[in-house]
Amino acid sequence: MSRARRRAAAPPAGNRSVLAGFLSLLGEVLITVGLVLGLFVAYSLWWTNVLADRQASAKGDEVRQQWQTPARPAEPGALDTKDGVGFLHVPAMKNGEVLVKPGTAPDVLDDGVAGYYTEPVKSALPWDEKGNFSLAAHRDGHGAKFHNIDKVRNGDAIVFETRDTWYVYKVFAELRQTSKYNTDVINPVPKESGKAAPGRYITLTTCTPVYTSKYRYIVWGELVRTEKVDAKRTLPAELR
Repeated sequence: MSRARRRAAAPPAGNRSVLAGFLSLLGEVLITVGLVLGLFVAYSLWWTNVLADRQASAKGDEVRQQWQTPARPAEPGALDTKDGVGFLHVPAMKNGEVLVKPGTAPDVLDDGVAGYYTEPVKSALPWDEKGNFSLAAHRDGHGAKFHNIDKVRNGDAIVFETRDTWYVYKVFAELRQTSKYNTDVINPVPKESGKAAPGRYITLTTCTPVYTSKYRYIVWGELVRTEKVDAKRTLPAELR
């Protein structure tokens, strides 16, 4: 192509300047959007964990301080308070102790705790003679107390601690994916677990896959024994 034709084909200098300016502005916008998204992800997956862990730790300390005061005569449901009914320990999750409170709404779980269902199926409590102690917690963000639920296997221990009793459960079944609308998994007799008769069960529920809330991941356990808390609060064998 001749030099004259190349000059004719090239865009005018003014147009090149406008295009370069537009591309530069677009690049800056994309970088800014990327930074904002990165900060949002950091907030959602890291900073909310920090805040939730602080909140849960403070609330847990309050509950333990309450336990150090002389207990009043036992009454049915006496431990069922908004401050927390006890602490969940799941060694396979490596998540430490998890304060358990009533309710599974975001304003409860976002504080870095596990909540027991009050609806659509009301949970039993560990000291009830029969029923399903059904719990939920976040899998990512806000403490992510059930993040490692996929590490739990049949035969693993789940321990629930109250002021005066350790409740020791043994995992016997799991459901790695089910609809978020499947409430049968928290029924008093969770038949999808393979059980057909009333017993003393525990159910852990959380979102799956990780970083989504499309489905639910379920783990079931059954009470195998209880152990009285001694003066030193000696841990049961499953937690040593």
